Amino acid sequence: MANLNVAVIGPNDYAKDLGKKGTASDITLYDLKQGTDTVTFIEATKYPDRLAPLFYTASMADLALVVIDVINSQLGECMVMLHCANVRKGYIVLRNYLTPEQVAPLTKGTVLESYRFIEDDKNAIRERLLEETRAVAPQVGQGKGAVTIDHFFNVKGVGTVILGTVAYGRIVRHDDLKVLPTARTALVRSIQKHDDDFEDAVAGDRVGLALKNIDVEQLDRGHVLTLDDKVLCRSDITAPAELVNYWKTPLKEGMVLHLGHWMQFISARVESVQDSGDFRRPTVKLSLDKPVVHPPGSRAVLMYLEGGKLRVIGSLALA
Repeated sequence: MANLNVAVIGPNDYAKDLGKKGTASDITLYDLKQGTDTVTFIEATKYPDRLAPLFYTASMADLALVVIDVINSQLGECMVMLHCANVRKGYIVLRNYLTPEQVAPLTKGTVLESYRFIEDDKNAIRERLLEETRAVAPQVGQGKGAVTIDHFFNVKGVGTVILGTVAYGRIVRHDDLKVLPTARTALVRSIQKHDDDFEDAVAGDRVGLALKNIDVEQLDRGHVLTLDDKVLCRSDITAPAELVNYWKTPLKEGMVLHLGHWMQFISARVESVQDSGDFRRPTVKLSLDKPVVHPPGSRAVLMYLEGGKLRVIGSLALA
């Protein structure tokens, strides 16, 4: 069974004809299933009023489907988000008589430069993405896994249920997982993938987990379930940043940024900034409102909500 998570960037509700509507909040998920293979389409429902849904959508994605009706600042911000979130594979659908030549200057130097242009044919898009899913190499799921939580609720007769994605490794029914960044643990009572029961789940799987020993009031979006002792929880970070070329001013002490990693969207104050003459390659010290949970060697997206038409400013290397 393979699953492909696709960020749909474009007019809201474009994905409604691509899959069956599932969970809906500030992001909306649509599921397409054929045999044992599934595609999960993710739309940033509350964007552009809020930036967080766009980040969540990009962060969850293995692949992006970018639907372009008009070239404007909102499109530019979406492209910068996909670049900073490192969504390296994708497709572009052009509408309203737009041409690839008109879009090329925006994609140059970004991950979108390698995206392929395809026709606005939803039947063909569904088939293409199912083919992409079938081409995904089967995941063995070696090592202790980690699940990032995006939704959680109480189900009558079942108890606490979370929805999320296996970021890496493997989890197994009856695992007693740490709930980071809290000190709690939760027992996995059952694992579902697209409404079917399984004994385990591996990297890339969309899962619903029934949990024991924890209440929904003790959970939050962005919490991570894992047995991996290498996962870090940090409230203070000093790390190298890389600001995008569209960002025109240096970071300054006292600025309030937001750091995005997995399903975490965390307010962070700049404590200090140092660079060697290139303000787009500084080393920054950040104080976070709550701990960020991450494995060693990962990257986070940096955002500035007061940035006007461009609120995505770059990325941060997490040690």
